[in-house]
Amino acid sequence: MPVIRDLLARLLSNAETVLLVVTVTTLTAGALAWVFDSRPSAEALWATGAIVAVIPAAWWVIDALRRGRVGVDVIAVLSLLGTLWIDEYLAGALIAVMLATGRTLDAAANRRATRDLRSLRDHVPGTAQREHDGQLETVKLDEIGPGDLILVGPGSVVPTDGWIVGEPALLDESALTGEANVVERPVSDAVRSGAVNAGGACRIEASRDAQSSTYAGIVRLAQDAAAESAPVVRLADRVAGWFLPATLIISGSAWAISDSFPRAVAVLVVATPCPLLLAAPVAIVSGLSRASRIGVIVRSGGALEKLGSAHTLVIDKTGTLTSGRPTQSDVVCGDSYDSATLLRLAASADQVSSHILAEAIVRSARKRGLSLSTPEMVTERPGYGVVATVDGRIVTVGRIDGTVDRPEWVAAVENRARLDGAVIAWVSVDGTLSGAILLLDPIRTDAPWTIRRLRSAGIRKIVMLTGDRPEPAVEVGSALGLDCVHAEQEPDDKVARVREESAQAVTLMVGDGINDAPALAAASVGIAMGARGATASSEAADVVLTTDRLSRVADAMDIARRSRRIALQSAILGTTLSLVAMIFAAFGFLIPAVGALLQELIDVAVILNALRALNGGRSTVPVLDPRLLTMLRGFSSDHREMRDGLEVIRVTAEAVVSGDRTSALRRLHETDSFLQDVILPHERSEGANLYPMLERSIGGADSIATMAGAHAEIERLSRRLGYHVRTADLNGAVKADQVQDLLACLYGLYAVLRLHFRQEEQSYFVLADEPETEDEDARG
Repeated sequence: MPVIRDLLARLLSNAETVLLVVTVTTLTAGALAWVFDSRPSAEALWATGAIVAVIPAAWWVIDALRRGRVGVDVIAVLSLLGTLWIDEYLAGALIAVMLATGRTLDAAANRRATRDLRSLRDHVPGTAQREHDGQLETVKLDEIGPGDLILVGPGSVVPTDGWIVGEPALLDESALTGEANVVERPVSDAVRSGAVNAGGACRIEASRDAQSSTYAGIVRLAQDAAAESAPVVRLADRVAGWFLPATLIISGSAWAISDSFPRAVAVLVVATPCPLLLAAPVAIVSGLSRASRIGVIVRSGGALEKLGSAHTLVIDKTGTLTSGRPTQSDVVCGDSYDSATLLRLAASADQVSSHILAEAIVRSARKRGLSLSTPEMVTERPGYGVVATVDGRIVTVGRIDGTVDRPEWVAAVENRARLDGAVIAWVSVDGTLSGAILLLDPIRTDAPWTIRRLRSAGIRKIVMLTGDRPEPAVEVGSALGLDCVHAEQEPDDKVARVREESAQAVTLMVGDGINDAPALAAASVGIAMGARGATASSEAADVVLTTDRLSRVADAMDIARRSRRIALQSAILGTTLSLVAMIFAAFGFLIPAVGALLQELIDVAVILNALRALNGGRSTVPVLDPRLLTMLRGFSSDHREMRDGLEVIRVTAEAVVSGDRTSALRRLHETDSFLQDVILPHERSEGANLYPMLERSIGGADSIATMAGAHAEIERLSRRLGYHVRTADLNGAVKADQVQDLLACLYGLYAVLRLHFRQEEQSYFVLADEPETEDEDARG
């Protein structure tokens, strides 16, 4: 019996496919019987196909009526019953096949993804370690109550809300906030379920049971939001709003005037809404197929239709508009060390740490070519940082201890970090605060281009929601020209904002973390950055980006609008031809069987038109010559290599300010060589080779005028710096009267080069469609 039940369940879940197989089989077998002169067998087979189709078609009509919808299936049922009544079995079999084909395509185009949010639930452990009378016991989550003492091991998930007790805890709260930073929670600080212990074992005192905890609420939010999503009314049903009454009126009139029931049936046969049942799904399926080829998986035809009519975009920040990985943006030194030495000491100490900020510091030092030492006597205190012996010196990287003297420059660093939205890693050497390393989550290189593409694709309002602090959120929003920025958003805040926007316009929500799943499910269309492995958000989304490029959303919107337009064209074309055929049938010029064959010809016409959705159509993205694409990728690769070299310019400026004229001269030679041997040849090659091709491809000299102006300024400042180098060589050191102009040249070069690089990357190199690599540094 279980086997039979499973088989029946599988058949019911694939009812459209089973119906298609049965109707095609009976039509084909009947045709063979007719060829072999067995007319009774042929009619019996055709009649069987029609009867088999009537049963599910009638159920679909009843189901639609129960939900308050009257669709095109009504005509199909009436025509099937009519052909059976007047013994036009061939016509009935043809209608059955057309009905089954349309339903199968419709199911393939509009079946929504299952939203069981498995990953959301799997993130929560099934058991927890509870301390009782000094002993640990493994208990189910349901057994945890307020006041229980819970031990959370390294890498384990906090099972319920509570307070930190005993020692501070280092927690990864990205599942709750979407932010990549690991945070330190001191004793007595509140902690929420769903966070992951990123440090050593910690203890929490439960403040509530697991079912009432924060993370359980996130799961419920996602489930509730998904349940509230109304099914999309099929395009076919919208057209049927006027086509169905027209069909019944013409059919009834033909019967009343001619007193011939076969005429009425003939009208119903040619009115069988196969153009509606086939054309719209074929166009939508074609659009789904084309979207998948560019790395956009749209899970339903309804989602594709909505995608093409969206005007509001709600977007997460971390991992979507920014890289999601902190990178070193600056090194501030005290009086004892230069930036290279300080960074080398800090990175050496941080090599054994798995903290996300430590990884960024080590990565930055290695990219600058610094030789790291092996640390000794390493101690890592969660939430405070690393203490290690490096080259005989005790190096501390992390938070400032309350006992450490705070030099005057500390306040300036804190203020700068607050304005820039940066995180500070303080560096102490032998107990003396010696400097600070500032780290930022950089804006993705393709983000500005993506925002422009989205606006050109029809997005009128862009809202950013983030769990991050207001300062970095506003910084990103201002840089990208977003319409609205909301910071420090909890999952329920995001859901509320998305619902608010969805009530005003068709709204897209883009996210990449577990914490985004409820908001994705609440949006008109949820879009998950699935390339980053956010399984839960992917399951809660209508659209999943398999490539790590948000600009694909704009491409998918273009595809969706074209597919919907073609679907509507095909439906109107098919219904118009059907209306003409209905008039002929009403006057007795078409018998049911001939009408069914004519309807097949109409179907072929509309399907061929619907298949145009597989083609590209017009695009807002310029089509580039393959040689230009190759050149863009080459220059983009050069930028990645040169970007880190720009630090030598700032280091040279620091040397000039330090007053060590001999060291400053050595640094000046390094900068001059970098400019003459690397930067200027690159810029000249761009001007001679790349820019002329860009002019021809994207719109004349005006399109590269700003870049050419930057080249001229880089050349001017480089010549000026070269003059200072030659003057200093003659004098044997940098003279005091050179310092002011030297600093102006150095800081000017640094600013112009960084801005110029960023402009080229965001305006031109992004056209090469090269995904951003994980370890790229900040672009400013």
